Amino acid sequence: MYKKLEKAINSRKVKISVIGLGYVGLPLAAEFGKIYDTIGFDINKKRILELKKFQDRTNELSKIELKKSNFLKYTNDLKNIANADIYIVTVPTPIDEGKNPDLNPLLEATKAVASVLKKGNIVIYESTVYPGATEERCIPILEKDSNLILNKGFYAGYSPERINPGDKTHNIVNIIKVTSGSDKHAATLVDNLYKSIINAGTHLASSIKVAEAAKVIENTQRDINIALVNELSIIFDKLEINTNEVLKAAATKWNFLSFKPGLVGGHCIGVDPYYLTYKAQSVGIYPEVILSGRRINDSMASNIAIRLIREMNKKGVMIKNSNILVMGFAFKENCPDHRNTKVIDLINSLSQNGLKIHCYDPCVDQVSVFDEYQLKLIKKPILKKYDAIVIAVAHDEFKKLSIKNIKKYMKKHSIIFDVKNIFPKNTSVISL
Repeated sequence: MYKKLEKAINSRKVKISVIGLGYVGLPLAAEFGKIYDTIGFDINKKRILELKKFQDRTNELSKIELKKSNFLKYTNDLKNIANADIYIVTVPTPIDEGKNPDLNPLLEATKAVASVLKKGNIVIYESTVYPGATEERCIPILEKDSNLILNKGFYAGYSPERINPGDKTHNIVNIIKVTSGSDKHAATLVDNLYKSIINAGTHLASSIKVAEAAKVIENTQRDINIALVNELSIIFDKLEINTNEVLKAAATKWNFLSFKPGLVGGHCIGVDPYYLTYKAQSVGIYPEVILSGRRINDSMASNIAIRLIREMNKKGVMIKNSNILVMGFAFKENCPDHRNTKVIDLINSLSQNGLKIHCYDPCVDQVSVFDEYQLKLIKKPILKKYDAIVIAVAHDEFKKLSIKNIKKYMKKHSIIFDVKNIFPKNTSVISL
């Protein structure tokens, strides 16, 4: 089994199927599709039809880039992936309302793969999970539904995704790929497979659990660091000290880690720590630092709302029924992705205090925002309309506008709250 797969990978005759064609799956499928017979599978029929026309709604890949993948095809029919040798699962792993891991998409994808799994296949997971999930939750389904035994009938592997939506510099081939396998043969096969497309190289972890843990702490570490600067911004606000000036001064030390305060949303930093804390608590450990950081970051939207209202009061601006322009709705800059955006929390906090909100974001799809949040975005800000403007997302398009042009949307004694500090040299705005 091992020798046959090794030969197929080395001769580039192996057939690959990528399950889930979102921000993670599509770039991966596109890279494999340049040299291997690859088929991308997604349950969203509309998404498949778009990709067949070389249209990527996530804006991660252009039409020209998609056309470079000469061996890539798309389908939403399981029968069309039945001949694959390697299945790579890249579906989302969100959290539920109780902030517990929601593995349903992952388990459903696993069942789908199990229904077509054959002897000699490899199943690789890239979806973020807690340490142990692949072996405890996914592999038993693969064995049961396929009647195959791990490492005898099929192999498994885990190679965590490191996609950074909207980042055109750190793309899939330029980021070191962590790999792992269910035994030494599987590990070698998985590692060699990724080495064939990753220019930055790979790091072969000693086990699947190690690879899973490495992924989940990457974003947990970042979450905690951002929580620290968010808490510092609250302290410095009370002390009437400019947070960004403090951070700039501190950054002159060689080993100071530079993080900025702000809203922490998205499907990684705002989600992954809960996968680790869930697993920690299941073995009797209460992760105080991680959960404390989560509480701080989750509270930042209401903190920003309170600070804005305070500044409006200082200027004598009537709070109730005042008009507020919130610029940006995506969870991060230059990206149409609004999953788990914390801007909606900011809008809700302001609305609850009687303010009327207009939200403008040229990067996101207005229909999908309304479907998910029942929020109607405006197509364009109105001149001389707003009592306050909150720059919530650092889109390049907002930077190009300049403060001078943004002020055209304001009333005479209005306030600009530059949450992302994209205009740091302008003294006419307030920031975290």
